[in-house]
Amino acid sequence: MEGWKEVPIRYAPIGPAGWLRVVWRGLVLGVVTYGGLGVLLLVRLVERPLFGMARPWTPHVTQAVCHAAFAILRMRLIVRGRPMAERGAMVANHASWLDIFALNAAARVYFVAKSEVSGWAGIGWLARATGTVFIARRGAEAKRQQRLFEERLRAGHRLLFFPEGTSTDGLRVLPFKSTLFAAFFTHGLDEVMHIQPVTLVYRAPERQDARFYGWWADMTFGGHFLRVLAEARQGAVEVVFHEPVAVEDCADRKALAARCEAAVRAAMG
Repeated sequence: MEGWKEVPIRYAPIGPAGWLRVVWRGLVLGVVTYGGLGVLLLVRLVERPLFGMARPWTPHVTQAVCHAAFAILRMRLIVRGRPMAERGAMVANHASWLDIFALNAAARVYFVAKSEVSGWAGIGWLARATGTVFIARRGAEAKRQQRLFEERLRAGHRLLFFPEGTSTDGLRVLPFKSTLFAAFFTHGLDEVMHIQPVTLVYRAPERQDARFYGWWADMTFGGHFLRVLAEARQGAVEVVFHEPVAVEDCADRKALAARCEAAVRAAMG
């Protein structure tokens, strides 16, 4: 499963027209993203005193910004199925930084991310403002993180996490790690919670490597971001919502992880 990481994509140099697209798309995307963040923070000033942890308004701002991002990139966003109405969480395969835009555009969710993301320049600030849950990989943090998960789930937040634990080239699904699924088998949550598997399928631009949108291994965010901005004829991303899985129908976290993985993998085609 690991050998694919050793075969890098050979990109053609970005030409003058490509750099022009980088500049204008980058500027517009930056204005829309951080302008939207400003609106979100202003709305949150009113929303928080009235609703506390609940966020009935601000997720709509995030969705609007993410829809606008795909319009700016001229990249098609295709949504199949519907986000579940039941209480619970979503899990998806992880291929790219574009996953965040695609999933936020398709559903009102709160991401679960590794704690390092909170310190990333620009991205960490956005993640914190939009309600991302940060987790540490240290075993000593497990109980605290489980309590945090429970608190957010009981507040009605729809959490979304990537059980593969890393991003891929976008052409395959890695085995799901079952650790985070344990939170759904505590204090009666298994009797009321559902998990909805979601598959992200990327279609590369014509004449580009099929892995074009994948961001993995030692790829830098900046380099990959520039390549996507520079592309004249973009491809597409398809977000497929599968039938929710009732947690109580699975014997344990490993069974739940395996069932979700099978649904996500089946839609990769």
